[in-house]
Amino acid sequence: MRNYRLLLVSALILALVVVSLGAYVRLSDAGLGCPDWPGCYGKLIGVPEQAHEVHAAQSAFPDKPVEAPKAWKEMIHRYAAGVLGLCIAALATIAWRQRTRRAPWLEIGLLAVVAGQGLLGMLTVTKLLKPVIVTSHLLGGMTTLGLLVVLFLREIRAPRLPSADPGLRMLALTALATVLIQIALGGWVSSNYAAAICADFPTCQGSWWPAMDTHHAFTLDRELGSTASGTLLSSAALTAIHWTHRLFAGVVLIVVGSFGFGLLGPDGRRGYGIAILATLILQIGLGIANVLLQWPLLLAVAHNTGAALLLCATLVATARVFIVQTMPGTLRRAEFPRRFHVVR
Repeated sequence: MRNYRLLLVSALILALVVVSLGAYVRLSDAGLGCPDWPGCYGKLIGVPEQAHEVHAAQSAFPDKPVEAPKAWKEMIHRYAAGVLGLCIAALATIAWRQRTRRAPWLEIGLLAVVAGQGLLGMLTVTKLLKPVIVTSHLLGGMTTLGLLVVLFLREIRAPRLPSADPGLRMLALTALATVLIQIALGGWVSSNYAAAICADFPTCQGSWWPAMDTHHAFTLDRELGSTASGTLLSSAALTAIHWTHRLFAGVVLIVVGSFGFGLLGPDGRRGYGIAILATLILQIGLGIANVLLQWPLLLAVAHNTGAALLLCATLVATARVFIVQTMPGTLRRAEFPRRFHVVR
């Protein structure tokens, strides 16, 4: 299984890169750098840059001017996602061949998620960055990363730890759920371009409770920048999107912070608690810095990457609270009833 583990580590690192690249493409307004899918202006390799290529692209897509820098950003993201898909397909193939040793359903489920990601990637372009599709694409990327983390945890040797008390287990599940909800809210902010609507901190537009339109803000079936009826999405709706994400960050700070501190005891989970608290502080700090500095591109991308790291840290800690691991490839020693020992 050595090749499997090397491939798994490569896929895990690449998944984090793809999540960050996706954020970079979205935040640099390059999501429609290529008006078609899976190629770019009909090209599977490269983007139109030569004069004759640009002319042909303009003839095929007269409503979309060729912007090579944005197109390259989009295609690099697609290439990285394609390589990740191939890695996961290879993992599923290896797992299927080894199915007599271990069930391959987690790898096959991961492959299905990646296939769904490909479909969402296509719809992101063809539906012109519809917010619910863009947010779903982000959540699919985080799901892919999370499943790879679970596969990685299954492979590593981890020390046996004492059972956690029920209160810590409940807190772990609550912390994981709050991180997932916050990632979804953050994706909704990004896909609606609502990040810059509140330029001050800790208030928004100079108020602790600014004017908000929550109804239109969280209507899922609508186009980018519009309400479900087709009218222009108001600044009050954008404010509601941003402020909800910022308020829920307080919930994340309390719940996930409590989980991190709960792991700092003497039972061997201290390292997981430190990792959670470190990524939580980093993520909160990046969020505040983005607001105060008006969302510079690299800092905004770092905020998305920080969310992925916080998810990984919380997921690993949750697994270590619930799962008692043995060394991979080993089985628990069988214990025979006393009467068999007597016969022997």
